[in-house]
Amino acid sequence: VQLQASGGGLVQAGGSLRLSCTASGRISSYAWFRQAPGKEREFVAASSWRGDRKYYADSMKGRFAIGRSNTDNTLYLQMNSLKPEDTADYYCAARATYNSGPLTHLGSMYDYWSQGTQVTVSS
Repeated sequence: VQLQASGGGLVQAGGSLRLSCTASGRISSYAWFRQAPGKEREFVAASSWRGDRKYYADSMKGRFAIGRSNTDNTLYLQMNSLKPEDTADYYCAARATYNSGPLTHLGSMYDYWSQGTQVTVSS
């Protein structure tokens, strides 16, 4: 399965951005991670395929929303009230259908990764 992330860009603080990710095959749960320059990869949010279970990093709760489009199964991360500290490369990740289980923030539990899409938030 290949994942393709898109939607990154430059936005002012307080603005919004919606990242998208397409999968070439079937997946179970999926997640978004990010990595700022000089920092370790950080978990952002995860969701079951059906969307009945979602899990957010504390600093993203209330600002970010993870989901999947019902029309074309595109995965998305809606980011609102963006802050300069949200500047990072963002990656979508997914677990294989044989690797279902509880939602997790551990990157090692994900089987497929997209390339990064860069988000820059100016102050």
